[in-house]
Amino acid sequence: MDKQIINLFIKNALAEDLGDGDHTTLSTIPAEAQGKAKLIIKEDGVLAGIELALEIFKHVDPQLKTTVFLKDGDQVKYGDIAFTVEGSTHSILLAERLVLNCMQRMSGIATKTQRIVSLLKPYHTQILDTRKTTPGLRYLEKLAVKIGGGVNHRIGLYDMILIKDNHVDYAGGISNAISAANAYLEKTGKKLEIEIEVRNFEELNQVLEVGKINRIMLDNFNFDDLKAAVKIIDHRYTTEASGGIVEENVTGFAECGVDFISMGALTHSVKSLDMSLKAF
Repeated sequence: MDKQIINLFIKNALAEDLGDGDHTTLSTIPAEAQGKAKLIIKEDGVLAGIELALEIFKHVDPQLKTTVFLKDGDQVKYGDIAFTVEGSTHSILLAERLVLNCMQRMSGIATKTQRIVSLLKPYHTQILDTRKTTPGLRYLEKLAVKIGGGVNHRIGLYDMILIKDNHVDYAGGISNAISAANAYLEKTGKKLEIEIEVRNFEELNQVLEVGKINRIMLDNFNFDDLKAAVKIIDHRYTTEASGGIVEENVTGFAECGVDFISMGALTHSVKSLDMSLKAF
């Protein structure tokens, strides 16, 4: 984990929750009270967020003691105990909701990702996430995809050139967009891959004529057209399918022979894994 990103996230998340104080805890529990709690899994799936939880507890109160029984990426079932924490009751209650919110969402993403990865085992195709993430949570959500066995696409706008339909239209066409992107890289000295999205065979042929890219994203192609496009590209460039891809049809896209499938549903509409932090 990138500790700098994590520490900033924890600081901001706690400030959002705490405001000028946890008045429920302050009013009902003595400041010196000590307690224990355990993280109980209430749904089968893939665990993610353990390392983050430990950092949250450490940030809230370095004196909290944790005992960890499971690790990120473990298969879990109803009733499993992921860890226990003991120390200041005030500190445990302050950390509780942030720990649960993060672990439940990350575990939901990891669980869904692993299901997709399992479906794709017979194929050479790998699953990619997208930038369709929750603002402020992208690092954690993409980390959960990796824990689930998926592959991270670009992290943001800064680590890849991805020429999409709007870029092509605003640039005045595919040739203009690709030429400008390559000129930009030469001018700046940046070492970035170039991927371009195509919407039809006409655009695909234009890209193949121009070249000077690394990956072609085939957007909203039906199965027959996707198979044909992969055959036309013939391994000259890495291929990626996108658009309308969900768990129910992902194998159909993999059967078309693409190298990657990008799926926004990994992060934008995932169900959190049920768990709770209970005193004992």
